[in-house]
Amino acid sequence: MLQRLLPALALLLVAPIVPAEEPHPGADEFVEMAVEEHGLDRERVRAVLAEARYQQSIIDAITRPAEGKPWHEYRKIFVTDTRISSGVEFWRANAELLESVSERFEVPIEIIVAIMGVETSYGMNTGSYRVIDALATLGFYYPRRASFFAGELAHFLRLADEESLPVTEVRGSYAGAMGVGQFIPSSYRAYAVDMDDSGSRDLWRSLPDAAGSVANYLARHGWEAGEPIVLPARVPDDAELPEFGRKLEHSLADLAELGVEFDADGLPDDTAATLVELEQGDGSEYWIGLNNFYVITRYNRSPLYAMAVTQLADAIREARE
Repeated sequence: MLQRLLPALALLLVAPIVPAEEPHPGADEFVEMAVEEHGLDRERVRAVLAEARYQQSIIDAITRPAEGKPWHEYRKIFVTDTRISSGVEFWRANAELLESVSERFEVPIEIIVAIMGVETSYGMNTGSYRVIDALATLGFYYPRRASFFAGELAHFLRLADEESLPVTEVRGSYAGAMGVGQFIPSSYRAYAVDMDDSGSRDLWRSLPDAAGSVANYLARHGWEAGEPIVLPARVPDDAELPEFGRKLEHSLADLAELGVEFDADGLPDDTAATLVELEQGDGSEYWIGLNNFYVITRYNRSPLYAMAVTQLADAIREARE
């Protein structure tokens, strides 16, 4: 069984760090928040901020996420023959561990594998940005979500203390997500698990910790073992539908009343649901999202992401059987 997934060098920065020449806008307010709300040392916070550098490429990346694409383009990125076959091989190589994780958290193996596949191609690409650069850039220079990312920067400083991480060297995504499952700092602190009982939660180099943390996240957000994720649906051209979000604000009975056609597969009429519209090149495709679909959107809010995970998981399971 593969116990150490990535070499230590994936976590470390080898190039020299050049401190920022000018204070970040809002740095003083951030320092006070970090001290008062998180109990961090004032001088240490200032020293870390001095090392964080603005990266225009991070702003560019967050303003054109893959989730902004139509479904027929988005799906081609993640549900591919290569990602399916790699998922089958990943499952085969780590079957005993994945069975243990699935049994403990009552989350299907294919879902755990698919999330790691979509996030990082099974740990092959865990991100190239220094996390302090990503979170400082978005926390100080991206007004739309500055408060959120400033909070994540404070959580990252606490996480670095808790897990003995080299704070100026850890690398992740342009949004500051880390490890095989791409956990943002607050989620890392809240949901990561020490599955291999090593005394630390290492989401880069410990596959047990990485897989266990993905499963724990889903379990803690209400995954229902043995229940379906979606139901295929058809919407007549003349149907008048309200706006649907990712939250389950309707029932199957409500959807039927609105003219949505589907096979409930034995589920009760009062089953909570939402309607998901996916843009194809020649029209729309519809699915009914159920509780487990919503749980996946707690991992990533995009319905496109949740559907890609669902379809990749199905394809991996079918290819393995």
